[in-house]
Amino acid sequence: MENIELINIWKEQNVKIEKTLTINKLLLKETIGRKAESTLNSLVKLKTAGIVAFVFYLLILGYALFYAISNYSSASNYFIVSVSAIALINIKGFADYIKHLVWTKNINYDGSIMEIQKQLSRLQLSIIDHAKIMCLQFPFFTTFYLSDNWFPQNVGLPYIIFQTILTSGFIYFSFWLYKNHKPENLNKKWFRNLISGSGGKSVEKAIEFYREIEEFEKENG
Repeated sequence: MENIELINIWKEQNVKIEKTLTINKLLLKETIGRKAESTLNSLVKLKTAGIVAFVFYLLILGYALFYAISNYSSASNYFIVSVSAIALINIKGFADYIKHLVWTKNINYDGSIMEIQKQLSRLQLSIIDHAKIMCLQFPFFTTFYLSDNWFPQNVGLPYIIFQTILTSGFIYFSFWLYKNHKPENLNKKWFRNLISGSGGKSVEKAIEFYREIEEFEKENG
């Protein structure tokens, strides 16, 4: 009889422990959900401000292109090609910011942890891809001011060499950045700092919060 009583007591205690762990997990999920939502609110503000900035910037680029094309001359060729490339890249950036804002606003913090982690990972990868594409515009900032009227025929060799080195350097730099914008570099501080301006830091914090639940499950599994 004593053994049966001990077994029953053990079972009751085990049920109580499981209930406590379940309650603790739910409380942890709620707490982390609030922390993640608060952290991602800064991302919402960043993307909202970025969308407004993109609108103004694209309007300026569009007006400059319209003016150059309306008053076309061969002297504007460098400008038209360079600004067109910059505008196209920034249109993609503008679309990315809208997408990121919608994705962030649609995260259901009451949903399953796995689904939230999936949404955060998708958002993080998209931010990396966004920053990757934005790097491609850098070389065009070294050519938009050139003109067929004076370059290269009316400048000296030193300036031609300087312009060639400048543009080639930015092409290489853009290619290097493009190539190194990948999830594998998220463990490197310089890369995390690089994408923080696009919201990478906020998403990384939110992901870290949900890793706490995984650790809790491992420790109490």
